[in-house]
Amino acid sequence: MNSNTKAYLRGLATEFGESSNAIRVELNRLEEAGMLESSSEGNKKYFTANTKHPLFGEVHNILMKHIGFDQVIERVINRLGDVDQVFVTGDLSRGLNSDIIDLLIIGNINKSYLIDLIEKAEEFISKKIRYITYSRDEALNIDWESFKTQPLLLWADES
Repeated sequence: MNSNTKAYLRGLATEFGESSNAIRVELNRLEEAGMLESSSEGNKKYFTANTKHPLFGEVHNILMKHIGFDQVIERVINRLGDVDQVFVTGDLSRGLNSDIIDLLIIGNINKSYLIDLIEKAEEFISKKIRYITYSRDEALNIDWESFKTQPLLLWADES
């Protein structure tokens, strides 16, 4: 999901609980198909998503739907009103599977309405949604470097 994340064979084998040989076969297939790009650092071969691949957008959209982000946007963000930006943090921003969606929401947020929308979205997608909200002024003081992994921009007001 995070096109900026790079991963290596053993790390993926550990994350998925699969043998390194099985992971290697799939990584090689994806690289041969052009879906992944690789680079070497020392004795490790790192893989990243090829964002220029013609199917990258489609695969990305499928992942968004699988994780439930499309429903979070539709059922929460679009109905909330005065939202500037929404970021994904936590495991999902690191490219790890999780039953919890961590969000950082910036804007003029009606928190009681947000709670109601979040509860409804959680029921619909069968995942827990944790969130933190910042006003526009508070957002100016966010220490972005304090995050273990850079938050991913999920949604931004384009008006």
